[in-house]
Amino acid sequence: MTRTRSLLVTVLTVPLLVLATASPALAATLEQKVAVLTSWTQTSAASQNAFLSARSNQGAWSDYGFDWSTDYCSDSPDNPLGFDFKNSCARHDFGYRNHKALGLFTSAVKSRVDSAFYEDLKRKCSTYSVWVRPACSSLAWTYYQAVKAFGSLAAVKQSDLDKAAALKAQGLQARESARAADARIP
Repeated sequence: MTRTRSLLVTVLTVPLLVLATASPALAATLEQKVAVLTSWTQTSAASQNAFLSARSNQGAWSDYGFDWSTDYCSDSPDNPLGFDFKNSCARHDFGYRNHKALGLFTSAVKSRVDSAFYEDLKRKCSTYSVWVRPACSSLAWTYYQAVKAFGSLAAVKQSDLDKAAALKAQGLQARESARAADARIP
């Protein structure tokens, strides 16, 4: 009797465990879609990493019907002065497009998605050397201000890029000066 009960529990439990651990769920409900969308558009690095992981495996999320399309940084450079802002822009597009498609694009959502964009940019800038990081941070602030004010990066001007280029050149020059000074020290 105990062995039969144990076998019955196993037969019934295994399929439930498989279903419970399957990610993402089949035929996502609106509530599930909103929950995932919200979790992928937060300011944290964990949220960004979860989005990037899902973006690289979009097929697994097809039941959610997300709009993965992106024009990256719109009319502004995706890699201004060699700083790679592409993934940050893609996540920003994802947040705007999917919240709008669900009719949930409120000022609070816009503010959160824009803030997540800025945090993504700052995290990206932190990966560059201290010599050029001020230029990257300057561009990150400019890109953020453009989306915050206008909802797109179309407002980034050539003069903004020129200022950041000058900062980058100063940083690189300072690095070379420091290296030269270090080389002269016995």
